[in-house]
Amino acid sequence: MSRSTPPARRLRLGLPRRMFSQVLLMQLAIAAGVTVLATGLFLAPLSNQLDDQAMRRALAIAQTTAAQPQIAKDLQTTPYSVDGPVQKEAERIRKATKAEYIVIMNKDGVRWSHTDPEEIGGKVSTDPARALAGEQVMEIDEGTLGRSARGKVPLRDSDGNIIGAVSVGIAYDSVRARLIHAIPGLLAYAGGALAVGALAAWLISRRVQRQTRDLAFSDISALLAEREAMLHGIREGVVALDRTGRVRLLNDEAQRLLSIGDEAVGRSPDEALGAGRTADVLAGRVTGTDLLTVRGQRVLIANRMPTDDGGAVATLRDRTELEQLGRELDSTRGLIDALRAQDHEHANRMHTLLGLLELEMYDDAVEFVGEVVGDHRATAEQVTEKIKDPLLAALLVGKATVAAERGVALWISDRTWLPDRLIDPRGIVTVVGNLVDNALDAVGGKPHARVEVELRAEGRTAVLRVRDTGPGIPAEQRELVFTEGWSTKKPPAHGKRGIGLSLVRRLAERQGGSAAVTEADGGGAEFVVVLPEALAGDDLEPALTVPAAPEEES
Repeated sequence: MSRSTPPARRLRLGLPRRMFSQVLLMQLAIAAGVTVLATGLFLAPLSNQLDDQAMRRALAIAQTTAAQPQIAKDLQTTPYSVDGPVQKEAERIRKATKAEYIVIMNKDGVRWSHTDPEEIGGKVSTDPARALAGEQVMEIDEGTLGRSARGKVPLRDSDGNIIGAVSVGIAYDSVRARLIHAIPGLLAYAGGALAVGALAAWLISRRVQRQTRDLAFSDISALLAEREAMLHGIREGVVALDRTGRVRLLNDEAQRLLSIGDEAVGRSPDEALGAGRTADVLAGRVTGTDLLTVRGQRVLIANRMPTDDGGAVATLRDRTELEQLGRELDSTRGLIDALRAQDHEHANRMHTLLGLLELEMYDDAVEFVGEVVGDHRATAEQVTEKIKDPLLAALLVGKATVAAERGVALWISDRTWLPDRLIDPRGIVTVVGNLVDNALDAVGGKPHARVEVELRAEGRTAVLRVRDTGPGIPAEQRELVFTEGWSTKKPPAHGKRGIGLSLVRRLAERQGGSAAVTEADGGGAEFVVVLPEALAGDDLEPALTVPAAPEEES
Protein backbone atom coordinates (compact mmCIF):
# COMPACT_ATOMS: atom_id res chain seq x y z
CA MET A 1 0.00 0.00 0.00
CA SER A 2 1.60 3.18 -1.13
CA ARG A 3 1.84 6.12 1.22
CA SER A 4 0.39 9.33 -0.18
CA THR A 5 2.76 12.24 -0.27
CA PRO A 6 1.53 15.66 0.86
CA PRO A 7 1.22 18.24 -1.87
CA ALA A 8 4.17 20.53 -2.19
CA ARG A 9 3.68 24.07 -0.89
CA ARG A 10 3.59 26.70 -3.51
CA LEU A 11 5.96 29.57 -3.12
CA ARG A 12 3.82 32.66 -2.64
CA LEU A 13 5.35 35.85 -3.85
CA GLY A 14 4.17 39.29 -3.03
CA LEU A 15 4.09 41.79 -0.20
CA PRO A 16 4.26 40.45 3.36
CA ARG A 17 0.95 40.38 5.21
CA ARG A 18 2.04 42.10 8.43
CA MET A 19 1.53 45.83 8.63
CA PHE A 20 4.97 46.27 10.21
CA SER A 21 6.73 44.67 7.23
CA GLN A 22 4.61 46.47 4.64
CA VAL A 23 5.12 49.86 6.24
CA LEU A 24 8.86 49.22 6.55
CA LEU A 25 9.20 48.18 2.89
CA MET A 26 7.15 51.15 1.71
CA GLN A 27 9.18 53.60 3.76
CA LEU A 28 12.48 52.07 2.61
CA ALA A 29 11.32 52.31 -0.99
CA ILE A 30 10.32 55.94 -0.45
CA ALA A 31 13.62 56.76 1.27
CA ALA A 32 15.64 55.08 -1.51
CA GLY A 33 13.62 56.80 -4.21
CA VAL A 34 14.01 60.19 -2.58
CA THR A 35 17.76 59.62 -2.15
CA VAL A 36 18.24 58.66 -5.81
CA LEU A 37 16.11 61.57 -6.98
CA ALA A 38 17.96 64.03 -4.75
CA THR A 39 21.32 62.70 -5.94
CA GLY A 40 20.30 63.02 -9.56
CA LEU A 41 18.93 66.49 -9.05
CA PHE A 42 22.20 67.47 -7.36
CA LEU A 43 24.47 65.96 -10.04
CA ALA A 44 22.71 67.64 -12.96
CA PRO A 45 23.36 71.22 -11.81
CA LEU A 46 26.80 70.20 -10.49
CA SER A 47 27.96 69.31 -14.00
CA ASN A 48 26.70 72.62 -15.38
CA GLN A 49 28.28 74.44 -12.45
CA LEU A 50 31.68 72.83 -13.10
CA ASP A 51 31.47 73.74 -16.83
CA ASP A 52 30.65 77.32 -15.94
CA GLN A 53 33.52 77.50 -13.46
CA ALA A 54 35.95 76.15 -16.08
CA MET A 55 34.79 78.64 -18.72
CA ARG A 56 35.02 81.54 -16.29
CA ARG A 57 38.51 80.46 -15.27
CA ALA A 58 39.58 80.29 -18.92
CA LEU A 59 38.08 83.73 -19.54
CA ALA A 60 39.88 85.16 -16.50
CA ILE A 61 43.24 83.83 -17.72
CA ALA A 62 42.58 85.25 -21.18
CA GLN A 63 41.71 88.67 -19.69
CA THR A 64 44.84 88.65 -17.57
CA THR A 65 46.99 87.73 -20.57
CA ALA A 66 45.42 90.36 -22.85
CA ALA A 67 45.93 93.00 -20.16
CA GLN A 68 49.74 92.84 -20.48
CA PRO A 69 50.85 95.68 -22.85
CA GLN A 70 54.15 93.95 -23.71
CA ILE A 71 52.32 91.08 -25.44
CA ALA A 72 50.40 93.51 -27.67
CA LYS A 73 53.63 95.36 -28.47
CA ASP A 74 55.54 92.12 -29.29
CA LEU A 75 52.64 90.97 -31.48
CA GLN A 76 53.01 94.12 -33.56
CA THR A 77 56.82 94.31 -33.67
CA THR A 78 58.02 90.69 -33.87
CA PRO A 79 57.18 87.91 -36.29
CA TYR A 80 55.60 84.65 -35.03
CA SER A 81 58.29 82.20 -34.03
CA VAL A 82 58.69 79.17 -31.77
CA ASP A 83 61.30 81.10 -29.80
CA GLY A 84 59.57 84.49 -30.13
CA PRO A 85 58.71 86.62 -27.08
CA VAL A 86 54.94 86.09 -27.54
CA GLN A 87 55.31 82.29 -27.48
CA LYS A 88 57.59 82.41 -24.43
CA GLU A 89 55.25 84.67 -22.45
CA ALA A 90 52.22 82.59 -23.39
CA GLU A 91 53.90 79.38 -22.29
CA ARG A 92 54.98 80.97 -19.02
CA ILE A 93 51.42 81.98 -18.27
CA ARG A 94 50.03 78.58 -19.35
CA LYS A 95 52.36 76.70 -17.03
CA ALA A 96 51.65 79.07 -14.18
CA THR A 97 47.86 78.76 -14.56
CA LYS A 98 47.87 75.09 -15.65
CA ALA A 99 45.72 75.91 -18.65
CA GLU A 100 45.59 73.45 -21.54
CA TYR A 101 46.64 76.08 -24.05
CA ILE A 102 47.00 79.85 -24.57
CA VAL A 103 46.74 80.98 -28.17
CA ILE A 104 47.57 84.56 -29.11
CA MET A 105 46.58 85.51 -32.68
CA ASN A 106 46.56 88.55 -34.90
CA LYS A 107 43.55 90.02 -36.64
CA ASP A 108 43.86 87.43 -39.43
CA GLY A 109 43.61 84.52 -36.95
CA VAL A 110 47.27 83.56 -37.36
CA ARG A 111 48.71 81.99 -34.20
CA TRP A 112 51.72 83.67 -32.50
CA SER A 113 51.64 81.08 -29.70
CA HIS A 114 50.41 77.51 -29.17
CA THR A 115 51.14 74.54 -26.96
CA ASP A 116 52.17 72.59 -30.07
CA PRO A 117 55.02 74.60 -31.71
CA GLU A 118 54.09 73.20 -35.10
CA GLU A 119 50.75 75.01 -34.94
CA ILE A 120 52.46 78.43 -34.66
CA GLY A 121 51.99 80.41 -37.84
CA GLY A 122 48.85 78.56 -38.81
CA LYS A 123 45.31 79.80 -38.57
CA VAL A 124 43.15 78.92 -35.60
CA SER A 125 40.69 76.03 -36.03
CA THR A 126 37.68 77.85 -34.62
CA ASP A 127 36.19 81.11 -35.78
CA PRO A 128 37.63 84.07 -33.78
CA ALA A 129 35.30 86.64 -35.33
CA ARG A 130 33.38 87.43 -32.16
CA ALA A 131 36.52 88.02 -30.10
CA LEU A 132 38.07 90.09 -32.92
CA ALA A 133 34.85 92.09 -33.00
CA GLY A 134 35.38 93.09 -29.37
CA GLU A 135 33.28 90.47 -27.54
CA GLN A 136 34.32 88.29 -24.66
CA VAL A 137 33.39 84.66 -25.38
CA MET A 138 32.88 81.67 -23.04
CA GLU A 139 32.09 78.30 -24.59
CA ILE A 140 32.68 74.55 -24.63
CA ASP A 141 34.11 73.69 -28.05
CA GLU A 142 36.13 71.15 -29.97
CA GLY A 143 39.57 72.19 -31.29
CA THR A 144 42.91 70.74 -32.35
CA LEU A 145 43.60 69.66 -28.76
CA GLY A 146 40.15 68.12 -28.24
CA ARG A 147 37.16 69.29 -26.24
CA SER A 148 37.87 72.17 -23.88
CA ALA A 149 36.28 75.00 -21.93
CA ARG A 150 37.31 78.21 -23.66
CA GLY A 151 37.57 81.88 -22.99
CA LYS A 152 38.31 84.41 -25.73
CA VAL A 153 38.97 88.15 -25.39
CA PRO A 154 40.14 90.83 -27.84
CA LEU A 155 43.80 92.01 -27.67
CA ARG A 156 44.19 95.78 -27.89
CA ASP A 157 47.17 98.07 -28.41
CA SER A 158 48.00 101.10 -26.29
CA ASP A 159 45.47 103.17 -28.24
CA GLY A 160 42.69 100.69 -27.60
CA ASN A 161 42.59 99.35 -31.13
CA ILE A 162 41.96 95.63 -31.60
CA ILE A 163 45.08 94.01 -33.02
CA GLY A 164 44.26 90.38 -32.28
CA ALA A 165 42.75 88.03 -29.71
CA VAL A 166 43.71 85.75 -26.84
CA SER A 167 42.13 82.29 -26.56
CA VAL A 168 42.61 80.17 -23.41
CA GLY A 169 41.44 76.58 -23.04
CA ILE A 170 40.86 74.40 -19.98
CA ALA A 171 40.88 70.65 -20.73
CA TYR A 172 37.38 69.23 -20.44
CA ASP A 173 38.80 66.03 -19.07
CA SER A 174 39.79 67.92 -15.94
CA VAL A 175 36.23 69.21 -15.54
CA ARG A 176 34.87 65.70 -15.92
CA ALA A 177 37.50 64.41 -13.51
CA ARG A 178 36.33 66.89 -10.89
CA LEU A 179 32.77 65.74 -11.42
CA ILE A 180 33.74 62.09 -11.12
CA HIS A 181 35.85 62.90 -8.09
CA ALA A 182 32.84 64.53 -6.42
CA ILE A 183 30.54 61.55 -7.05
CA PRO A 184 31.98 59.23 -4.35
CA GLY A 185 31.60 61.89 -1.70
CA LEU A 186 28.10 62.64 -2.90
CA LEU A 187 27.20 58.97 -2.87
CA ALA A 188 28.63 58.69 0.63
CA TYR A 189 26.37 61.51 1.81
CA ALA A 190 23.45 59.93 -0.05
CA GLY A 191 24.23 56.56 1.53
CA GLY A 192 24.38 58.15 4.97
CA ALA A 193 21.07 59.87 4.37
CA LEU A 194 19.58 56.59 3.14
CA ALA A 195 20.87 54.82 6.26
CA VAL A 196 19.35 57.46 8.52
CA GLY A 197 16.10 57.21 6.54
CA ALA A 198 16.13 53.43 6.85
CA LEU A 199 16.72 53.66 10.60
CA ALA A 200 13.89 56.19 10.97
CA ALA A 201 11.65 53.94 8.83
CA TRP A 202 12.47 50.99 11.05
CA LEU A 203 11.75 52.94 14.23
CA ILE A 204 8.45 54.24 12.86
CA SER A 205 7.51 50.74 11.70
CA ARG A 206 8.30 49.33 15.12
CA ARG A 207 6.06 51.97 16.70
CA VAL A 208 3.31 51.09 14.23
CA GLN A 209 3.87 47.43 15.06
CA ARG A 210 3.39 48.07 18.78
CA GLN A 211 0.34 50.25 18.25
CA THR A 212 -1.34 47.81 15.84
CA ARG A 213 -0.37 44.70 17.85
CA ASP A 214 1.50 43.33 14.81
CA LEU A 215 -1.71 42.87 12.85
CA ALA A 216 -2.08 42.66 9.10
CA PHE A 217 -4.07 45.21 7.14
CA SER A 218 -6.72 42.58 6.45
CA ASP A 219 -6.94 41.82 10.19
CA ILE A 220 -7.41 45.51 11.01
CA SER A 221 -10.08 45.84 8.34
CA ALA A 222 -11.88 42.80 9.74
CA LEU A 223 -11.61 44.16 13.28
CA LEU A 224 -13.10 47.48 12.20
CA ALA A 225 -15.99 45.70 10.48
CA GLU A 226 -16.57 43.55 13.56
CA ARG A 227 -16.38 46.58 15.82
CA GLU A 228 -18.99 48.43 13.81
CA ALA A 229 -21.29 45.40 13.85
CA MET A 230 -20.78 44.90 17.59
CA LEU A 231 -21.18 48.56 18.58
CA HIS A 232 -24.38 49.02 16.63
CA GLY A 233 -25.76 45.61 17.50
CA ILE A 234 -25.44 45.51 21.29
CA ARG A 235 -28.24 46.79 23.48
CA GLU A 236 -25.96 48.90 25.66
CA GLY A 237 -25.02 52.47 24.91
CA VAL A 238 -21.33 53.04 24.22
CA VAL A 239 -19.72 56.50 24.29
CA ALA A 240 -16.00 56.82 23.47
CA LEU A 241 -14.09 59.98 24.40
CA ASP A 242 -10.63 61.08 23.27
CA ARG A 243 -7.82 62.37 25.47
CA THR A 244 -9.23 65.92 25.35
CA GLY A 245 -12.58 64.73 26.72
CA ARG A 246 -14.50 65.12 23.45
CA VAL A 247 -16.94 62.54 22.14
CA ARG A 248 -15.22 60.34 19.57
CA LEU A 249 -17.87 57.68 18.97
CA LEU A 250 -21.53 57.00 19.72
CA ASN A 251 -23.37 53.82 18.92
CA ASP A 252 -27.06 53.70 18.06
CA GLU A 253 -28.18 52.72 21.56
CA ALA A 254 -26.24 55.59 23.15
CA GLN A 255 -27.89 58.05 20.78
CA ARG A 256 -31.30 56.67 21.75
CA LEU A 257 -30.67 56.67 25.50
CA LEU A 258 -29.13 60.16 25.53
CA SER A 259 -31.50 61.62 22.89
CA ILE A 260 -28.62 63.01 20.83
CA GLY A 261 -27.34 62.42 17.31
CA ASP A 262 -24.11 62.36 15.36
CA GLU A 263 -23.75 66.12 15.87
CA ALA A 264 -22.42 65.32 19.37
CA VAL A 265 -19.24 63.79 17.92
CA GLY A 266 -16.31 66.17 18.42
CA ARG A 267 -17.99 68.00 21.28
CA SER A 268 -17.52 67.68 25.03
CA PRO A 269 -20.25 65.99 27.14
CA ASP A 270 -21.21 69.39 28.59
CA GLU A 271 -21.68 70.81 25.08
CA ALA A 272 -23.56 67.76 23.81
CA LEU A 273 -25.77 67.06 26.84
CA GLY A 274 -25.77 70.27 28.84
CA ALA A 275 -24.64 70.61 32.43
CA GLY A 276 -25.83 67.85 34.75
CA ARG A 277 -24.95 64.56 36.34
CA THR A 278 -24.97 62.62 33.06
CA ALA A 279 -22.33 64.94 31.59
CA ASP A 280 -20.33 64.73 34.84
CA VAL A 281 -20.35 60.93 34.72
CA LEU A 282 -19.26 60.78 31.07
CA ALA A 283 -16.54 63.39 31.66
CA GLY A 284 -15.17 61.46 34.65
CA ARG A 285 -15.95 64.14 37.22
CA VAL A 286 -18.02 61.57 39.12
CA THR A 287 -16.19 58.31 39.75
CA GLY A 288 -17.35 54.85 40.76
CA THR A 289 -19.07 51.82 39.30
CA ASP A 290 -22.71 51.42 38.28
CA LEU A 291 -23.31 55.16 38.61
CA LEU A 292 -26.97 56.14 38.56
CA THR A 293 -28.09 59.02 36.36
CA VAL A 294 -31.32 60.29 34.83
CA ARG A 295 -31.58 61.50 31.25
CA GLY A 296 -34.99 62.83 30.36
CA GLN A 297 -37.44 60.18 31.57
CA ARG A 298 -34.85 57.39 31.45
CA VAL A 299 -32.97 56.02 34.43
CA LEU A 300 -29.47 54.96 33.33
CA ILE A 301 -26.61 53.01 34.89
CA ALA A 302 -23.21 54.23 33.67
CA ASN A 303 -19.71 52.80 33.92
CA ARG A 304 -16.58 54.58 32.67
CA MET A 305 -13.28 52.89 31.83
CA PRO A 306 -10.08 54.84 30.90
CA THR A 307 -8.14 53.77 27.79
CA ASP A 308 -4.40 53.62 27.16
CA ASP A 309 -4.41 56.67 24.89
CA GLY A 310 -5.76 58.95 27.64
CA GLY A 311 -9.39 58.74 26.55
CA ALA A 312 -12.25 56.73 28.03
CA VAL A 313 -15.16 54.47 27.08
CA ALA A 314 -18.47 54.78 28.93
CA THR A 315 -21.24 52.20 28.80
CA LEU A 316 -24.88 53.00 29.51
CA ARG A 317 -27.67 50.61 30.50
CA ASP A 318 -31.37 51.48 30.51
CA ARG A 319 -32.75 50.80 33.97
CA THR A 320 -36.05 52.64 33.56
CA GLU A 321 -38.30 49.58 33.38
CA LEU A 322 -36.38 47.80 36.14
CA GLU A 323 -36.62 50.88 38.34
CA GLN A 324 -40.34 51.12 37.70
CA LEU A 325 -40.75 47.44 38.55
CA GLY A 326 -38.69 47.97 41.70
CA ARG A 327 -40.87 50.87 42.77
CA GLU A 328 -43.99 48.84 42.06
CA LEU A 329 -42.49 46.05 44.14
CA ASP A 330 -41.83 48.48 47.00
CA SER A 331 -45.40 49.76 46.73
CA THR A 332 -46.73 46.20 46.63
CA ARG A 333 -44.72 45.24 49.69
CA GLY A 334 -45.99 48.29 51.53
CA LEU A 335 -49.55 47.47 50.52
CA ILE A 336 -49.11 43.86 51.65
CA ASP A 337 -47.77 45.04 54.98
CA ALA A 338 -50.70 47.41 55.33
CA LEU A 339 -53.18 44.68 54.42
CA ARG A 340 -51.54 42.31 56.87
CA ALA A 341 -51.84 44.92 59.59
CA GLN A 342 -55.43 45.66 58.57
CA ASP A 343 -56.20 41.98 58.67
CA HIS A 344 -54.83 41.80 62.20
CA GLU A 345 -56.78 44.92 63.21
CA HIS A 346 -59.90 43.58 61.50
CA ALA A 347 -59.56 40.33 63.43
CA ASN A 348 -59.29 42.28 66.68
CA ARG A 349 -62.39 44.31 65.79
CA MET A 350 -64.32 41.20 64.87
CA HIS A 351 -63.37 39.58 68.17
CA THR A 352 -64.50 42.73 69.97
CA LEU A 353 -67.78 42.74 68.04
CA LEU A 354 -68.31 39.04 68.76
CA GLY A 355 -67.75 39.64 72.46
CA LEU A 356 -70.27 42.49 72.51
CA LEU A 357 -72.85 40.32 70.78
CA GLU A 358 -72.27 37.40 73.09
CA LEU A 359 -72.71 39.73 76.05
CA GLU A 360 -75.94 40.91 74.42
CA MET A 361 -74.62 44.47 74.37
CA TYR A 362 -76.31 45.19 71.08
CA ASP A 363 -76.37 48.98 71.32
CA ASP A 364 -72.65 49.07 72.07
CA ALA A 365 -71.97 46.74 69.13
CA VAL A 366 -73.91 49.02 66.77
CA GLU A 367 -72.05 52.07 68.06
CA PHE A 368 -68.68 50.26 67.70
CA VAL A 369 -69.37 49.32 64.06
CA GLY A 370 -70.52 52.85 63.29
CA GLU A 371 -67.35 54.37 64.66
CA VAL A 372 -65.12 52.03 62.66
CA VAL A 373 -66.98 52.61 59.41
CA GLY A 374 -67.25 56.33 60.07
CA ASP A 375 -63.50 56.77 60.48
CA HIS A 376 -62.75 55.25 57.09
CA ARG A 377 -65.61 57.09 55.42
CA ALA A 378 -64.52 60.40 56.93
CA THR A 379 -61.01 59.99 55.60
CA ALA A 380 -62.23 59.21 52.08
CA GLU A 381 -64.77 62.05 52.11
CA GLN A 382 -62.19 64.51 53.41
CA VAL A 383 -59.91 63.71 50.46
CA THR A 384 -62.58 63.65 47.73
CA GLU A 385 -64.17 66.92 48.89
CA LYS A 386 -60.88 68.76 48.44
CA ILE A 387 -59.28 66.84 45.58
CA LYS A 388 -61.58 66.29 42.61
CA ASP A 389 -59.20 64.27 40.44
CA PRO A 390 -60.09 60.60 41.12
CA LEU A 391 -56.60 59.24 40.43
CA LEU A 392 -54.93 61.64 42.84
CA ALA A 393 -57.69 61.24 45.45
CA ALA A 394 -57.37 57.44 45.32
CA LEU A 395 -53.60 57.75 45.81
CA LEU A 396 -53.99 59.88 48.94
CA VAL A 397 -56.69 57.61 50.40
CA GLY A 398 -54.37 54.64 49.96
CA LYS A 399 -51.42 56.57 51.41
CA ALA A 400 -53.59 57.55 54.40
CA THR A 401 -54.31 53.89 55.10
CA VAL A 402 -50.61 52.98 54.85
CA ALA A 403 -49.69 55.94 57.07
CA ALA A 404 -52.22 54.86 59.71
CA GLU A 405 -50.77 51.37 59.81
CA ARG A 406 -47.32 52.87 60.30
CA GLY A 407 -48.57 54.99 63.16
CA VAL A 408 -48.30 58.23 61.17
CA ALA A 409 -51.06 60.81 60.89
CA LEU A 410 -51.55 61.85 57.27
CA TRP A 411 -53.38 65.20 57.14
CA ILE A 412 -54.89 66.94 54.17
CA SER A 413 -54.42 70.68 54.71
CA ASP A 414 -57.49 72.88 55.05
CA ARG A 415 -56.05 75.02 52.25
CA THR A 416 -56.17 72.10 49.85
CA TRP A 417 -58.46 72.41 46.83
CA LEU A 418 -57.69 70.92 43.43
CA PRO A 419 -60.35 70.67 40.67
CA ASP A 420 -60.68 67.84 38.19
CA ARG A 421 -58.87 69.79 35.46
CA LEU A 422 -55.39 68.29 35.63
CA ILE A 423 -53.65 68.07 32.25
CA ASP A 424 -51.18 65.38 33.37
CA PRO A 425 -52.66 63.63 36.42
CA ARG A 426 -50.17 60.75 36.20
CA GLY A 427 -47.26 63.17 36.43
CA ILE A 428 -48.72 64.82 39.54
CA VAL A 429 -49.44 61.38 41.02
CA THR A 430 -45.73 60.56 40.56
CA VAL A 431 -44.73 63.81 42.28
CA VAL A 432 -47.16 63.43 45.20
CA GLY A 433 -46.43 59.72 45.63
CA ASN A 434 -42.67 60.28 45.84
CA LEU A 435 -42.97 63.18 48.24
CA VAL A 436 -45.43 61.36 50.55
CA ASP A 437 -43.34 58.17 50.54
CA ASN A 438 -40.22 60.12 51.46
CA ALA A 439 -42.09 61.94 54.23
CA LEU A 440 -43.46 58.67 55.66
CA ASP A 441 -39.95 57.20 55.65
CA ALA A 442 -38.60 60.32 57.38
CA VAL A 443 -41.08 60.24 60.29
CA GLY A 444 -41.32 56.46 60.66
CA GLY A 445 -40.77 55.24 64.22
CA LYS A 446 -40.98 58.72 65.76
CA PRO A 447 -43.61 59.69 68.37
CA HIS A 448 -46.46 61.97 67.25
CA ALA A 449 -45.38 61.49 63.62
CA ARG A 450 -47.35 63.58 61.20
CA VAL A 451 -47.32 64.29 57.47
CA GLU A 452 -49.38 67.13 55.99
CA VAL A 453 -50.24 67.39 52.31
CA GLU A 454 -51.41 70.59 50.64
CA LEU A 455 -52.51 70.75 47.00
CA ARG A 456 -53.67 74.10 45.72
CA ALA A 457 -54.75 75.56 42.39
CA GLU A 458 -53.68 79.15 41.68
CA GLY A 459 -55.15 79.92 38.31
CA ARG A 460 -53.64 77.31 36.00
CA THR A 461 -50.73 76.63 38.35
CA ALA A 462 -50.68 73.72 40.80
CA VAL A 463 -48.75 74.21 44.04
CA LEU A 464 -47.86 71.09 46.06
CA ARG A 465 -46.57 71.16 49.61
CA VAL A 466 -45.65 68.15 51.75
CA ARG A 467 -44.58 68.80 55.36
CA ASP A 468 -43.39 66.28 57.91
CA THR A 469 -42.29 66.26 61.52
CA GLY A 470 -39.09 64.33 60.82
CA PRO A 471 -35.50 65.41 61.47
CA GLY A 472 -35.48 67.76 58.47
CA ILE A 473 -32.73 68.24 55.89
CA PRO A 474 -29.58 70.28 56.67
CA ALA A 475 -29.18 73.43 54.60
CA GLU A 476 -26.00 72.17 52.90
CA GLN A 477 -27.85 69.06 51.63
CA ARG A 478 -31.02 70.68 50.33
CA GLU A 479 -29.76 70.69 46.74
CA LEU A 480 -28.03 67.32 46.96
CA VAL A 481 -31.32 65.54 47.70
CA PHE A 482 -32.42 66.29 44.11
CA THR A 483 -29.23 64.78 42.64
CA GLU A 484 -29.50 61.44 40.86
CA GLY A 485 -28.09 58.64 42.98
CA TRP A 486 -27.81 60.67 46.21
CA SER A 487 -29.72 59.33 49.19
CA THR A 488 -29.33 58.99 52.95
CA LYS A 489 -31.46 55.83 53.04
CA LYS A 490 -30.25 52.26 52.69
CA PRO A 491 -30.68 50.91 49.14
CA PRO A 492 -33.61 48.52 48.66
CA ALA A 493 -33.16 44.91 47.65
CA HIS A 494 -33.89 45.57 43.98
CA GLY A 495 -31.12 48.12 43.43
CA LYS A 496 -30.45 51.85 43.80
CA ARG A 497 -31.90 54.84 45.61
CA GLY A 498 -31.70 58.53 44.88
CA ILE A 499 -34.12 58.61 41.92
CA GLY A 500 -37.49 59.75 43.28
CA LEU A 501 -36.67 63.36 44.13
CA SER A 502 -34.61 63.70 40.98
CA LEU A 503 -37.64 62.65 38.93
CA VAL A 504 -39.80 65.09 40.89
CA ARG A 505 -37.53 68.01 39.99
CA ARG A 506 -37.27 66.92 36.37
CA LEU A 507 -41.04 66.64 36.02
CA ALA A 508 -41.42 70.11 37.52
CA GLU A 509 -38.71 71.69 35.37
CA ARG A 510 -40.08 70.04 32.24
CA GLN A 511 -43.29 72.04 32.81
CA GLY A 512 -41.35 75.22 33.55
CA GLY A 513 -41.81 74.84 37.30
CA SER A 514 -39.57 74.19 40.27
CA ALA A 515 -38.99 71.86 43.20
CA ALA A 516 -37.33 72.91 46.45
CA VAL A 517 -37.08 71.93 50.10
CA THR A 518 -37.03 74.17 53.16
CA GLU A 519 -37.47 73.80 56.90
CA ALA A 520 -41.08 73.38 58.00
CA ASP A 521 -42.64 75.36 60.81
CA GLY A 522 -41.97 73.52 64.03
CA GLY A 523 -39.17 71.46 62.51
CA GLY A 524 -39.03 68.82 59.84
CA ALA A 525 -38.88 69.29 56.08
CA GLU A 526 -41.25 71.03 53.70
CA PHE A 527 -41.11 70.19 49.99
CA VAL A 528 -42.67 72.72 47.61
CA VAL A 529 -43.35 71.89 43.96
CA VAL A 530 -44.75 74.50 41.59
CA LEU A 531 -46.24 73.27 38.29
CA PRO A 532 -47.28 76.09 35.92
CA GLU A 533 -49.89 75.28 33.27
CA ALA A 534 -50.84 72.11 35.14
CA LEU A 535 -54.60 72.71 34.90
CA ALA A 536 -56.78 73.16 31.85
CA GLY A 537 -59.01 76.21 31.43
CA ASP A 538 -58.61 79.72 32.76
CA ASP A 539 -61.82 80.01 34.77
CA LEU A 540 -60.54 78.36 37.93
CA GLU A 541 -61.05 79.79 41.38
CA PRO A 542 -57.94 80.37 43.41
CA ALA A 543 -59.82 78.69 46.31
CA LEU A 544 -57.50 79.35 49.19
CA THR A 545 -60.02 77.74 51.53
CA VAL A 546 -62.43 74.86 51.20
CA PRO A 547 -66.15 75.23 51.85
CA ALA A 548 -66.98 74.05 55.32
CA ALA A 549 -68.49 70.60 55.63
CA PRO A 550 -72.17 70.47 56.67
CA GLU A 551 -72.75 70.25 60.41
CA GLU A 552 -74.00 66.97 61.83
CA GLU A 553 -77.54 66.89 63.11
CA SER A 554 -77.81 66.82 66.83
